[in-house]
Amino acid sequence: MIFGDDRKQLRKMYFDSWYKAQNDKPLTPLETQIADVIGMHPEYHPHLTADTEAQIDKDYQTQMGEANPFLHMGLHLGLREQIATDRPVGIKSIFFKLTTSVKNSHQAEHLCMDILSHFIMESQQSGKAPNDQKYLQQLNQVLASS
Repeated sequence: MIFGDDRKQLRKMYFDSWYKAQNDKPLTPLETQIADVIGMHPEYHPHLTADTEAQIDKDYQTQMGEANPFLHMGLHLGLREQIATDRPVGIKSIFFKLTTSVKNSHQAEHLCMDILSHFIMESQQSGKAPNDQKYLQQLNQVLASS
């Protein structure tokens, strides 16, 4: 399972995966996915080579415009899990059409992640599960406008 409740443990997975990838150590399939996402974001590499304990414990002030690299990369991984399992049903098709339209899978992921993050935040605030149909509808709107 990718996700859990222990922030330190989750963040440590990023550090360990990146360390292994950079040092040609064997990676599990999940570590390979994590290292791939990290590799796509050189702007986050300093966070993963700096003082590990400080970064693992750091509280990012996103409301003050500070990017949380772990949240961002976690959204990539969560979206990729949705696409791989086609849950909600239809997301895989939408994503591949969007990738073709924008000609860049990383950009397509970011477009989808904007919507995914909105639905996650809305779900947390309401205490209700995200509405899959509305989520897919908004993804289709992004596809139509791309």
